[in-house]
Amino acid sequence: MGSLILCHEKKAKIPYEITRVHKKIYSIEELCYYLVNYLYLIDYTIMNHALCGWIDRELGMSALATELRFILAKNGSEATFIAAVLEASNIYLAEEIAGIEVTLAKLKDQKEVEREKFKADTLLQSGEYDAAILVYQGILGDEHDETVSEEFYASIYASLGSCYGNQFLYQEAAGAYKEAYRVLSTPSILRAYLYSCYRSLPEVEYVKMLSGNSEFLAMDKKMKEEMSSLKKMIDLDVTPEKLAKWKEDYRKFDT
Repeated sequence: MGSLILCHEKKAKIPYEITRVHKKIYSIEELCYYLVNYLYLIDYTIMNHALCGWIDRELGMSALATELRFILAKNGSEATFIAAVLEASNIYLAEEIAGIEVTLAKLKDQKEVEREKFKADTLLQSGEYDAAILVYQGILGDEHDETVSEEFYASIYASLGSCYGNQFLYQEAAGAYKEAYRVLSTPSILRAYLYSCYRSLPEVEYVKMLSGNSEFLAMDKKMKEEMSSLKKMIDLDVTPEKLAKWKEDYRKFDT
C-alpha cells in the first residue's frame, strides 16, 4: 500500500490479516484503502465477525463494530457493510460512497464466473501473482458456465499465462498461452506464446516447433528484429561516459 495520512490516532498493535492476499491492516485508513481498491475481492475474508472484533479491540471503534455485527446478523449486503466502514472513517464524501455502492451493485448482477475473473484480474494487476493463479485455476477447474463464451475462458488462460510469465515460469506460461491461442488467435497471444516457448525450450525443439508454420515463423522473425533493434538502441545509449558515471554513483551509494 502507498503512504496514508492517518486521520485517526489509533493504530493497531496487532494487525488484521486478509488471508486471501496476505495483507496486514493496521488502521481504519488502510482498511478503507483496501475496501475501495479491491472491491472485487470483498468476501468472507474481510466481511466477518473477526474483523468486527479487531475494529473493536485494536482500533477502539466500538460503535462501528456494533453496527457491522448488526449488518452481519441481518445478512446485510456487501455494499451496506463497506459503506458503514467508509462513513465511520470520515475520509470519503457521501457521493464517493454512493459511487462505490453502485459499483458493488453492478458486480452483484454479474455471473459468478465473471466476478471470480474480476477478482483474479485485480490480483494480477496489483502484482499478487500467486493469489491470481489460484483464482484463475479455480475457475478453469470448475464446471464451465455454458452461458459465457469460449473466448471468455481463453482470456482466462491468457491471463494465467501472464501470471506465470511474470514469475519467469515460462514452461507453465507456454502451456496457458497455447490454450488461449487455440481459441483467440491474436498476434499478442501468439507473441506471448512463442516467447514463453523460446525461453522454456531447448533451441533445437523451439526451431522444430516453428518449422512448417508460416504464422509462427513470421512472428518469430518479427520478435527477433524487435529485440535486435532494442539491443542496438541500448548499446548506442550506454556511452562510456554514462557507464563511468553510473559506476561513480554506485560507489558513492555503496559507501
